[in-house]
Amino acid sequence: MQAALDDRQVQGLLRQLPAPIGERIDFCSNDYLGYARTLRVASPTSGGATGSRLISGNTALAEALEQQIAAFHDGEAALLFPSGYAANIGLLPAVAGRGDTIIYDKLLHASLRDGIRLSRAKAMGFAHNDLTDLVKKLRSAEGQVFVVVESVYSMDGDQAPLAEMVAICQQHEALLIVDEAHGTGVIGKKGEGLVSALGLADQVWARVHTFGKAIGSHGAVVVGSSLLKSYLLNFARSFIYATALPHHTLLSIQAAYEALTKGVEIKLLQERIRYFLTNCPTTLRTSLIPSTTPIQAVICPGNTQVMQLAAHLQENNFAILPIRYPTVPQGEERLRICLHSFNTNEEIDKLLDVLAASDFV
Repeated sequence: MQAALDDRQVQGLLRQLPAPIGERIDFCSNDYLGYARTLRVASPTSGGATGSRLISGNTALAEALEQQIAAFHDGEAALLFPSGYAANIGLLPAVAGRGDTIIYDKLLHASLRDGIRLSRAKAMGFAHNDLTDLVKKLRSAEGQVFVVVESVYSMDGDQAPLAEMVAICQQHEALLIVDEAHGTGVIGKKGEGLVSALGLADQVWARVHTFGKAIGSHGAVVVGSSLLKSYLLNFARSFIYATALPHHTLLSIQAAYEALTKGVEIKLLQERIRYFLTNCPTTLRTSLIPSTTPIQAVICPGNTQVMQLAAHLQENNFAILPIRYPTVPQGEERLRICLHSFNTNEEIDKLLDVLAASDFV
């Protein structure tokens, strides 16, 4: 173990826990709408759930919340999981197996990749958002075919061409699975996600909405048909063998969804995104990956260089972290700037000024 850690240290790849954000200006968290810092709920039950949903952890609140969330996202049914990671490593192995094929975007999140490995299905990656390559892979697929993508990609901030993907999947009789982790609370007038915003809810087989980002809490749901919910309840191991979410967490999720219906914070978030893009200096634009989401990635090639740039920003009171290889491809190391509804225009101006004056960009 020490040898492996030493090797990472030499390569500049050693991970360590960052210093707490504290009083620094938050441009790194996934709390896009500020719900993690603003929503407060009082719970008559402060302890744990006491068991899995199939033993003692099921509650009327959990069932009502699933119905509420399914309706919000224009779905028939929803099943709660303890985290987005648990949802992804539960969903894919449950529905896909030997003889089936999973075709996935090559920029897919690690949790989905782990779910694919656990499924034992044949797996093929297609070039990011490349519809031609997707069709090519579909033509050589076997068994039941699943296409797995994200609505908003966490490292680039760009969106999947879902309307075109739906049409392609229908043509090839493939089932489309969309991870809405970074679309939930961000895309659509009320944060319903990219699938619902495009009117594609009836044409996407399954969606994963996670609560650790814009919802400001913990957990996730898989949204799909009532048949899919019943099937996962019986075959998704990360649901069956996991302790249920506690009462307080369920109330926090419920409060966030009620806040989403008002549309206040998402409107502020969109204003901050427009302000950032409008006022971004020309010299900096060439380093930005095109994105209209809260995720704005500034390319700074090289692990050492991007770490130095992040340290420079932290010295200027910004909470921003470097994204290094191998999390992203070598030569595409970057700063991942996350915009929030609570960031001010003045904070954005200061950030852009420091970046524009830096020697690293």
